[in-house]
Amino acid sequence: KDADAVLAAFAETVGEVVAKGDEKVTIPGFLTFERTHRAARTARNPQTGDPIQIPAGYSVKVSAGSKLKEAAK
Repeated sequence: KDADAVLAAFAETVGEVVAKGDEKVTIPGFLTFERTHRAARTARNPQTGDPIQIPAGYSVKVSAGSKLKEAAK
């Protein structure tokens, strides 16, 4: 129960910071979360091949830290 409460609080805090978009959340050596901007673009409908417009928006970038990368080797 305690672990669930900690993870829920962490997810809420990361969500709030990312929603603001003015800073990133870093767990040193483990993960970094930051908000990124995606430009508008043209894509294709895979079923019909017709071009469709995708509006500009925001996304979340998650990067692995050095200790996590080292553990994965």
